[in-house]
Amino acid sequence: MGAPECAEARRHDAAGWDDRRENAFVTERPIPPSASGSTRPPPLPDSVRRPTLLGRVRAVLRARHYSPRTEEAYTAWVRRFIRFSGGRHPRDLGRREVARFLSALATEGKVSASTQNQALSALLFLYREVLGEPFALGAEAVRAKRPKRLPVVLSREEVRAVLSQLGGGKRPMALLLYGSGLRLLECLRLRVKDVDLSANQLTVRGGKGDKDRVTVLPTAAHDALVAHLEARRRQYDRELAAGGGAVELPGALARKYPGAAHAWGWQYVFAARPHRDRATGTWARHHLHGSVSQRAVREAVLKAAITKRATCHTFRHSFATHLLEDGYDIRTVQELLGHADVSTTMIYTHVLNRGGRAVRSPADAL
Repeated sequence: MGAPECAEARRHDAAGWDDRRENAFVTERPIPPSASGSTRPPPLPDSVRRPTLLGRVRAVLRARHYSPRTEEAYTAWVRRFIRFSGGRHPRDLGRREVARFLSALATEGKVSASTQNQALSALLFLYREVLGEPFALGAEAVRAKRPKRLPVVLSREEVRAVLSQLGGGKRPMALLLYGSGLRLLECLRLRVKDVDLSANQLTVRGGKGDKDRVTVLPTAAHDALVAHLEARRRQYDRELAAGGGAVELPGALARKYPGAAHAWGWQYVFAARPHRDRATGTWARHHLHGSVSQRAVREAVLKAAITKRATCHTFRHSFATHLLEDGYDIRTVQELLGHADVSTTMIYTHVLNRGGRAVRSPADAL
């Protein structure tokens, strides 16, 4: 697939690949047992040790500021591709093996088109950015057909019914998902400084595509959010007095602003319990895990006796649809949602509450 390399370079690369045993699925030559009976190869000294392939993938992803979720997904696809190929190093594989892998995902795995495209993106990144061996995928790969799906939208009455089943910190969170059109992670990553109660607006930091945007803060969420923030402030003050009160900071901000980790403005609005960082040994708070919100919304939907498959993201779909129903122009909705292309926002024009494109059924005239 790429230019041939000398045997010495390939040998050292294989050593780096096997070093941390991230490739337990790679075919290895039998290693004679040592005096202690162990067949595990001795660790390489630090001066000789090279990063593993997955370590190199992570390093390039982090150097280019890809999100942690992208890093997790891409490394998982690289690992899965190598397992599928019998444990061979990707440098020994080529376009044909990639096409076989993608075809198997579509024909045997029955994955969706978006899942197959994510796998392709991960492998293209591996070859182009990590191994430096770009290639163009030919027509030999079977591609999953991308279906056209309409988003699930709740009516205003259904939204009201779901919200009535939520209490505690879950209610202001759901109010922001619906009233501000936030994605779940955007809501969970909100910090106190990004909530402007006087101007009734929220600043979304590092949204999809690592873009910031400003969106509306619903008046209906004001009282619940103020009560939640007051409870968080009391909790924060107690922890600060006890020598805690730290929060995780993005990037290198902890080095640039040493006191920011203990500042009230940097605290998460929806914080999880403090946890200990295994690398530094310090205690800090992270934002609430997404599964907590997803579980609460799922239970609320069941209690409200709603048969639609509604999730946290359904609130965002409902936000956009209801704004269009109220007569707001699509460009305004696009900016509030943070869509890069207006064509993405156009999907909501097909789910407006107009009874089949505003057509009157002939059955209604009987």
